[in-house]
Amino acid sequence: MLFDSHMRTLLAASAALVNALTDGEAHGRRYLAPDGAERIGAIRAALSAGEAGEAGAAPGPDEADRLADTARTLRAVFEAADADRLDDAAAALNALLRETGAHPQLGRAPGRPWRVHFHGADDSFATDWSAGCATGLAMTLGGDHAGRLGVCAAARCDRVYVDTSRNAGRQFCSTACQNRAKAAAFRARRTGGEA
Repeated sequence: MLFDSHMRTLLAASAALVNALTDGEAHGRRYLAPDGAERIGAIRAALSAGEAGEAGAAPGPDEADRLADTARTLRAVFEAADADRLDDAAAALNALLRETGAHPQLGRAPGRPWRVHFHGADDSFATDWSAGCATGLAMTLGGDHAGRLGVCAAARCDRVYVDTSRNAGRQFCSTACQNRAKAAAFRARRTGGEA
């Protein structure tokens, strides 16, 4: 699956924010999303990790709370897409697009080519990231790529991912979860074979 670099950034940021800012299970353990100053640090880490690129300025506490709300909405989108409930995913994204006032705009860094970016109506840190993530996911769903949005198939893990592989065969949020699932399947086969 070939997404352009900006689309990859938005999709990676969407998954990273969901995984950092929503409660659930991660890699076989209970996960509680951080709050307060830890939430701000988690947002900076999520937006600067991997394909999400550089986060830029740090959000304030109110903006961190807004991004946590966005992350919960984005989780619902990933879960709905993973369960092939595309009407639910589209409804959640449409509401977020309206709420943020997402609109396309051409922009570029010095010496770089022009790119289409998506900003919110008020251009705050939280609204811009919320609008961009919602637009990236909307373009994925609207481009018939909803199957590329997933929730980890490993036991006791509900972290999300965007499948950018060529064969659309990804099922796990990480190699660690893939290895845990393979080890559990091996133990189950071994136990079943001895009986």
